[in-house]
Parts: sequence; structure tokens; C-alpha cells
Amino acid sequence: MQRIALLLALLIPLAALGGAQKYEPLSASVQAALSQTIADQAPPGSSFLDSMDAVDWMTEMSHRLETRIIVRESRFEFLRAVHYEATRAGLDPQLVLGLIQVESGFKKYAVSSAGARGFMQVMPFWIKVIGRNDDNLFHLRTNLRYGCTILRHYLDLEQGDLYRALGRYNGSLGQADYPNLVRGAWHKQWSYTSSRMARR
Repeated sequence: MQRIALLLALLIPLAALGGAQKYEPLSASVQAALSQTIADQAPPGSSFLDSMDAVDWMTEMSHRLETRIIVRESRFEFLRAVHYEATRAGLDPQLVLGLIQVESGFKKYAVSSAGARGFMQVMPFWIKVIGRNDDNLFHLRTNLRYGCTILRHYLDLEQGDLYRALGRYNGSLGQADYPNLVRGAWHKQWSYTSSRMARR
């Protein structure tokens, strides 16, 4: 009986607390640029500038994440993907971890009441606007690619104002709760300075 309950729990998408990005018409040039960003394939290399930085960051973040993603290999795959996609979009990877914590609680198959999906709670309308019909928002790299691209777009739209960009991301622009939750998670749970930087 316990096995059946566990199997059902794994098959049913998990509810998420994240909000929902709202569709706003994009200019043709912005739509084309975002589509190109989504379609660009990830190169096989690392997003870390230094191998020791990679070891330090992965070790520290893995330790902090181990109660949320228990399988070590899955945790490392997740962290490599977060670091790559965040860095690629010009975002702080620790900010992205804070956003994921608030949006989905690190649940890959989370679905919000508004239909947002995956780790970064991406709304399906984005597939029609900037993606391809066969894009799967529950796929790790696809979800992170969309989420980081969308957050970067909102940051650019808001001229670097993170508070307003986070409000747009969550569909709660003008309300303080969500941006404060993400910033709190980022700074309290995921803030990181490499030991080598601290010694300088």
C-alpha cells in the first residue's frame, strides 16, 4: 500500500507556490532575440572561469541543497545547469537558486495553480511566444533556459531594477512580498563568496 501511495505521489505533478508570468506583447525584435536565446544550444564546456572555483562552488552549494535533492548525481547535474544558464543570461547563480526555492521548492515537476511549470515555474505561453512546440518545460535545461532568459528580459525591461523584474517574473508587479521572499532566500540561503576571494 505504501509503495502505491509513493508511486502516485511521484506521478502526480506537485503543486507550487509560484505565481505566473503575464503575457505582454513583445516587439518583433525582442521576440526574435529571445527566440534565438532559447534556441541556442549549450556548449559542452563549463561556465566556471577557474576549476578551483568550480570545485568550491559545487561543493558548497551541493551541501546546502542535499536535503532538497537527495541523489548526489542529480544534485550536481542540477547545480551545473543552474550555474551555466544563470551565467549565460548574466544572472547571479545564487539569485536563481533563491528564485527556484521560492517558486517551486526545488521540485522538478511542480505546477502552480496558474499552470506555471518546473523548477523556475515558467508559464506555457512562453513556448508559443519564443520557443518550439516540442519544448518540455519539465526538462531541466529547458526550464532553466526559459526561466533565466525571461528574468533577464524583465531585468532589461526594468533597466536593472531587480525588485520590479522579480515582480514581473511572478506576475505580482508592485507587490513587495514576492521580491522580498526571493531576495531573502538568495541572501540567507544561497549567498556565497569563494574562500579564495575572502582571503584577498
